[in-house]
Amino acid sequence: MGKPTGFIDYNRVDSQNRKPLERIRDWDEFHLNLTDEALMIQAARCMDCGVPFCHSGVMMNGMVSGCPCNNLMPEFNELVYRGLWRDALGRLLLTNSFPEFTGRVCPAPCEGACTAGLATEPVCIKELEYSIIEKAFSEGWITPNPPVKRTGKKVAVVGSGPSGLACANVLNQAGHTVVVFEREDRFGGLLMYGIPNMKLNKKIVQRRIELMIAEGVNFIANTEVGRDYSVDRLKQEFDGVVLCGGATKPRDLNIEGRKLEGIHLAMDFLSSNTKSLLNSDLKDGRYISAAGKDVLIIGGGDTGTDCVATSLRHGCTSIVQLEIMPKPPRQRSKDNPWPQFPKVYKDDYGQVEAKALYREDPRHYGITAKRFIGDAKGHLKGVETMEVEWIKTETGSFLPREVSGSEKFWPAQLVLLAMGFLGPEDHLLETLSIQRDSRSNAKSEFGDHSTNITGVFVAGDMRRGQSLVVWAIMEGQLAARECGKYLENL
Repeated sequence: MGKPTGFIDYNRVDSQNRKPLERIRDWDEFHLNLTDEALMIQAARCMDCGVPFCHSGVMMNGMVSGCPCNNLMPEFNELVYRGLWRDALGRLLLTNSFPEFTGRVCPAPCEGACTAGLATEPVCIKELEYSIIEKAFSEGWITPNPPVKRTGKKVAVVGSGPSGLACANVLNQAGHTVVVFEREDRFGGLLMYGIPNMKLNKKIVQRRIELMIAEGVNFIANTEVGRDYSVDRLKQEFDGVVLCGGATKPRDLNIEGRKLEGIHLAMDFLSSNTKSLLNSDLKDGRYISAAGKDVLIIGGGDTGTDCVATSLRHGCTSIVQLEIMPKPPRQRSKDNPWPQFPKVYKDDYGQVEAKALYREDPRHYGITAKRFIGDAKGHLKGVETMEVEWIKTETGSFLPREVSGSEKFWPAQLVLLAMGFLGPEDHLLETLSIQRDSRSNAKSEFGDHSTNITGVFVAGDMRRGQSLVVWAIMEGQLAARECGKYLENL
């Protein structure tokens, strides 16, 4: 432990973000850094607990508690406190292939499980993780490190999202020849086209891709395995295959008026915006624009928040975000004790920006959409909703019940459906004859990651369903390990 009384002596200090009304004028990252000296003080707040929970990565009450990558927080925190930044980098990279991604987009379940949070504020672990890896890049400590020798084995990784990149990285470091297939025109999957630029600058993704290329990983874009590249060819040319295609089948809302012009899936909105931004700084017009429109977003998660922030940067007239679930409490409820992930009300970056611009929270809870209303030409005019209350059933579960007389009309010329994903797309799994579980995901046990087809493994959202980037990285690393064991026995 660097300083036994650190969590008593020092208060938590979070880094500041750029001012909301300033940052909504551009697409640059909004995060600002603490100084090295301030970070060393924050690292001193880590207690090095006798039984730390921050690194546990276990499921509690349906959500993860602690870091799924099992990062060694007490160790790298102490090293930062002592000014041993390069040693801290070594500890961090032992468990997490890409801390530059998780340091930006992870919801930090590690902090929800931090023991210091029982007495005061948790340690700002995410900030420290981000700062370690960015210092490493700025100091030139991160350089290409190709394997000394190759094994002669060849592996195909299908999908270049966080699980695919993590898997490819580990397999390549083990000396296998790795080819990553991506159906989009750029690599990174969700990291590239699913997360907006102001949250994760695409230069950061490309920086990692270029590093992996320099280390010997082969990337092939604009190629969908199962269509552009046959499954038979895949089996013939590779000794092993790891499927990392994600859970990209969106949940739709098939209510009256769904076919009206102006209703879009959130991922179509976000991905087209990022692609146009990268290709032409939005000058080509090949994106769904919120400019001058009343925007209504259905869904209250991270994707919904990203839609809020993107719409504000387009110059929308108004913004509303609807969530069918009740509003969370501001503090942990009795049925959500530490070290469970804290299910509490908080302002994410998009809501902070909306409040700064419109002076009110865009979120409205306990509301469900009943029908979309359009004009005579088939253009969206608005959404009719009803309030819901959640009723506990005899089995202990909760079901929504509509509140009579609570109908309301919301003007909207653009509706974005951000209600999550149902699972992986069918074509590739069906073509490979991969067995599915009850949730339509590829059937495979966590930690083993093999499928019913010999030599074919699966990782990330394609196996576990819609989840966190940090889970995808962890699963990619584990699948690479298991695929490596299989290759050793060939």
